[in-house]
Amino acid sequence: MNDSANKIIIITAPSGAGKSTITRFLLAKYPWLSFSISAATRQPRAGEVDGKDYHFMSVEQFQEHIRHNDFIEWEMVYEGKYYGTLRAEIERIWQMGKIPMLDIDVKGAIHVQQQFPEQSLSLFIEPPSVEELRRRLESRGTETADTLEARVNKASYEISFKNHFDRIIVNDHLETACRETEAAILAFVGNSPEKP
Repeated sequence: MNDSANKIIIITAPSGAGKSTITRFLLAKYPWLSFSISAATRQPRAGEVDGKDYHFMSVEQFQEHIRHNDFIEWEMVYEGKYYGTLRAEIERIWQMGKIPMLDIDVKGAIHVQQQFPEQSLSLFIEPPSVEELRRRLESRGTETADTLEARVNKASYEISFKNHFDRIIVNDHLETACRETEAAILAFVGNSPEKP
């Protein structure tokens, strides 16, 4: 596949808006999409596998990759917690003849979009409201009062960037949001990838 055909799908959203669920739905349906595995310095959660869920690395290893300009985007998302997309990961997916699907935070998504303006489709998954997002995060049962507040405040800030993206999809009903995301991707991809 030549360089001009190398497309990238970027899905971004505040935490709890449903982007990972929508991403999993699309990956399960379309074999020509491939999940771009992010690098992260946090500890693996129960059941997470290195090289499948994330490329887990130490802060020192991550900073070494930054020095070598190995990332197409990276952020310190929370104090001491780095996340990023390795250039080699995108190249690996392109070499398989597939389209990388990035499930990344808002700032990272803006960086990727700026680097690949013609090749990328960026989709912002918006919660119906900040109150609904708070309810979803609370129902997970994984947040303390402090981390919940931090996530809700960060979400409000991230929503302010929604107009930087190609499409905004409001996830009020998951099934509808999945269908809208799917339609946007199929319109963007057209017949360009040789769908294996």
